[in-house]
Amino acid sequence: MKLVIQRVNRAAVYVGAECYARIRSGALVLFAAAQNDTPHDALYLARKTSQLRIFDDEEGRLNLPIDPEEGAFLVVSQFTLYGDCTKGNRPSFIRAADPEEGRALYDEYVRALQSLGHEVHTGRFQEHMRVELENDGPVTLILESCGRTS
Repeated sequence: MKLVIQRVNRAAVYVGAECYARIRSGALVLFAAAQNDTPHDALYLARKTSQLRIFDDEEGRLNLPIDPEEGAFLVVSQFTLYGDCTKGNRPSFIRAADPEEGRALYDEYVRALQSLGHEVHTGRFQEHMRVELENDGPVTLILESCGRTS
């Protein structure tokens, strides 16, 4: 499983002309599941995301996680994070989970993040979406469940 997490002042996802979801301060999470990922990967990354210290403390250091009272998550599925461009110019998505498996893991990740007390908004799985965001920092991190030690 792979996540790209961006600290944002605001973010929104549109499906067609409809604003499907919107957050103010918080994090935009681009989510991709790989073949052989499990619900344990989703739970691990939800805990990691919840505790990730990407907000400034009083001294301006990245030392605070998202405060559930002040920030939210916008989680958008993006299987293209597993695009492999090592051969030729057309990406191969062979490592990405199939849509049914990917949706189940996406839903598991979202539920786990919600169960940790966070406000979570989502994109629409397997739809063409337009994502707007205003980066804060910018702070952008990549988390992966592959090779984790706990």
